[in-house]
Amino acid sequence: MAIHITGNEAADALLGTDPNALLIGMVLDQQDRLEKAFAGPYVIAERLGGSLDVARIAEMSTDEFVALCSERPAVHRFPGSMAKRIQQVCRVLVDEFDGDASRIWSTAETGLEVRRAIASLPGFGAQKAAIFTALLGKQYGLDVPGWQEAAGDYGLAGHRSVADITDSESLVKVRETKRRVKAEKKAAAQEQ
Repeated sequence: MAIHITGNEAADALLGTDPNALLIGMVLDQQDRLEKAFAGPYVIAERLGGSLDVARIAEMSTDEFVALCSERPAVHRFPGSMAKRIQQVCRVLVDEFDGDASRIWSTAETGLEVRRAIASLPGFGAQKAAIFTALLGKQYGLDVPGWQEAAGDYGLAGHRSVADITDSESLVKVRETKRRVKAEKKAAAQEQ
């Protein structure tokens, strides 16, 4: 699949060909720029010698993996906590999905099953699971009944999340939507 999220061709190519990279990018997509978050799997792969080996990540000592993610430039704004989260997800991938994130969604019969399986992963709440379900459906070829409903508003057409980023123009539109929604929430909270 052709993914265009990071602005880095090599990082986007990894996201498009490696389901583990896409999932780890989504893990990193919080409290940092989304381009940096989704480029994180590529940076990790480079630091591991060119391969995003989830079994190797799962087996590494936590201190060793935190150090790898903390090298400059750090993989995330909060490299320590995010390294631990990535390692937790990699351990689940190895233990429950034979090290292959695509098994999370390829065996599901409905979009709701996909979203629930994703929501059960470390660091994935309801919103992040819905966004990732939308990303799978809109850009990664997920074709199970009900994926759009399971993704909620993120499954609709528009520019709501990373699921809708296909180029630099759509990235700008997603950012505008996020700013508007944040401002609306802030205004609503001040009115109460």
